[in-house]
Amino acid sequence: MSATIAELAALIGGEIQGSPETIVTGAQSTADATAVDISFAVDENNLRLLANSSAGAAVISRSLADSETAVGLAIPLILVDDALSSFCRVLEHFRPKRPRSEIGISPAAHVHDTAAIGRSTNVHPGATIGADAVIGENCDIHPGVVVGAGCHIGADCQLYPNAVLYEDVSLGDRVIIHANAVIGADGFGYQLQDGAFEKIPQLGTVVIEDDVEIGAGTTIDRAMIGATKIGQGTKLDDQIMIGHNCVLGPHNVFASQVGLAGSVTTGEYVMCAGQVGIADHVHIGDGARLASKAGVHKDLPGGQAYVGQPVQPERDGMRSLMALHKLPEIVRRMRQVEARVIEIDKLLAELDDGQQPPLAKAG
Repeated sequence: MSATIAELAALIGGEIQGSPETIVTGAQSTADATAVDISFAVDENNLRLLANSSAGAAVISRSLADSETAVGLAIPLILVDDALSSFCRVLEHFRPKRPRSEIGISPAAHVHDTAAIGRSTNVHPGATIGADAVIGENCDIHPGVVVGAGCHIGADCQLYPNAVLYEDVSLGDRVIIHANAVIGADGFGYQLQDGAFEKIPQLGTVVIEDDVEIGAGTTIDRAMIGATKIGQGTKLDDQIMIGHNCVLGPHNVFASQVGLAGSVTTGEYVMCAGQVGIADHVHIGDGARLASKAGVHKDLPGGQAYVGQPVQPERDGMRSLMALHKLPEIVRRMRQVEARVIEIDKLLAELDDGQQPPLAKAG
């Protein structure tokens, strides 16, 4: 597949600088692009990488057009307001998605007689749909998926291979659940009775709202009472753990290996980098941003960034980190001070004994 710069500019509504007739045959990152590929730059750092790449053309942010680096590029450029989104459209042009299959309900799937399957929904071989489950229109239930009894799934949902929904879980519309995710397993609740841990019944459910995406291997436990909820538009990466009775607000974004203990709540637009850990019953305010490996043990106001274990505001955390880097020098100086104090104590002791200290003799 090939395209001219003029054709790609028309596709993304961009402005051309350079030859519109230049032909490219693929789209690549700056590191991998060759002379027949188009690449992209969203900021000055990307632009410098582009200048050192072999790309034959590029999509760049319009705000970069007059920069010295951009002016010095000897390749055709397509100027757009949003370089990343525009480049993704170009990428899809060269790498179109495979067409959606229309297999209906496979005879090799296990679908309970009382389940209701919406129009144009595909249930692939080896999938299992439990009693009284309801699945909306235009969904894809891939091989090995288990939809438990009483589950409700909205329209246009994608459940990838071996995803598991325990009974009575609810999904909104346009939900994506990637392979091996487990939604609705029992919450981790026990009480010590007569020297042994007895299970506390987990009788709640999980509610996933519209436009949520859940990564591969992620687990979301059902509530003990009520519902564990994932708010509209929230995106969860692979291998995330959401404990029972957690309630995530809309449009949260969590990177991989984030772990939430039970009954954590978040506002809207909360961001957690990789391996953030949050203790039970903590609330994270709107727009809070938690750096990787942050350890959260108390409620955090929204609207700012946090770092560290235990977590603290980013400004304070960076000061603590800088102080930590200086620790070896601080220890060295403290040893010098300690040695000097010992020397002074020795001199004072000699004065108390009526002896003339060596320094006085030298005078």
